[in-house]
Amino acid sequence: MTPTTETPGTAHDATSARLDHARQLAAALLSERGEAAGALVARELHDVMRALDADDRLGFQRHLATGFQPDAAVLRAAAERYLVEATAKSAAALAQAADPPRQELLRRMNMAPGGTAALIAMRSEIGARLRDEPVLKLLDADLKHLFSSWFNRGFLELRRIDWQSPAAVLEKLIAYEAVHEIKGWDDLRRRLAPDRRCFAFFHPALPGEPLIFVEVALVQGLAASMPPLLAQNVDEEVARAQAAGADTAIFYSISNCQEGLRGVSFGNFLIKQVVEELRAEFPQLKRFSTLSPIPGFRRWLTAELAGAGASAGAMAAALAQDGWWNDSRQSEALHPVLMRWCATYLTRPASGGNRIDPVARFHLGNGARLERINWLGNTTIRGIGESFSIMVNYLYDHDSIEANHEVFARDGAIVRSPDVDALLQTH
Repeated sequence: MTPTTETPGTAHDATSARLDHARQLAAALLSERGEAAGALVARELHDVMRALDADDRLGFQRHLATGFQPDAAVLRAAAERYLVEATAKSAAALAQAADPPRQELLRRMNMAPGGTAALIAMRSEIGARLRDEPVLKLLDADLKHLFSSWFNRGFLELRRIDWQSPAAVLEKLIAYEAVHEIKGWDDLRRRLAPDRRCFAFFHPALPGEPLIFVEVALVQGLAASMPPLLAQNVDEEVARAQAAGADTAIFYSISNCQEGLRGVSFGNFLIKQVVEELRAEFPQLKRFSTLSPIPGFRRWLTAELAGAGASAGAMAAALAQDGWWNDSRQSEALHPVLMRWCATYLTRPASGGNRIDPVARFHLGNGARLERINWLGNTTIRGIGESFSIMVNYLYDHDSIEANHEVFARDGAIVRSPDVDALLQTH
């Protein structure tokens, strides 16, 4: 084969031609012809999109975001009809007129083999660009809206993952673990031992790709720190005996796997269904709780101390010393003060600039109770960096989940145990 040569600009022109081709295919896909031959046109569009470089992918994403808008005249007429006569029929017509053609285009793009994965990848890429490219927010919102429908609970499949699961799935657990790093295959094998459980949601459009997974330890009593849960080299027979004698299931890690599905809720369904699975397998279990990080605590407390007096400055200086948690004298001095501050952080109402800790918001919104705050629960670099080592148990009590959820959703009330209240009273 004779090598070809390119004159200056040829590569750029070829790329621009591919971008133009992608735009033309998008228009064709949305046409009547596109509806009839949807899968073929959609496949060709995805093939062309994969050949685009980063700049032209951005150009195509801008095209999707700014084009394919609702017909302004049709929308105005539908709105005026609704204002004159607010009937169910006129409301439906208004909703139809307001639905951007872009959403129908995205639905048709999903008809291609691998279309769902490609759209998720697109949204993942968009997420990193939203700050500099606010025009993409419309496209991002449309993708999230569609994913919320396509990935509703009825389409999700819960699977237990164990050491016999396909290697490709096990590799993804190592790659996607977002809370407590899995340090290789030996570490993973311990997390899948007989006294441990791992469950994940899968979707038919993404075979072999977990959407979210949860890791569970079967123990006696509420776990207060991570090292015992991640301990290595436990004999399998010992682990089976521990599972048989366990009275508590500790959810110690929940990891979302697909950045492009951010904002699409899976975790609440996952925890509740896993509780039912565990109840069926281990009828002796009495408690279902988390051992959770507090990712916003250090940042919040640092800001609070910066605006306080001299004593706060001394505390901030003590906390800035490396290894204070290994010094019993320093640790004992900081213990009651930090625990009270943490209880304050986790129970303060959301108002003004106060945001509820994201992990707390997730579990409290699911109906859990703020059960216990644990000192030196995680002394890894990440644990110290997020929360000065403190961790928290959120308790999922079957009889009070719905009531807890209601008061949190309606009033922002944080249901908590007497132990947490006692911390708020310490001086």
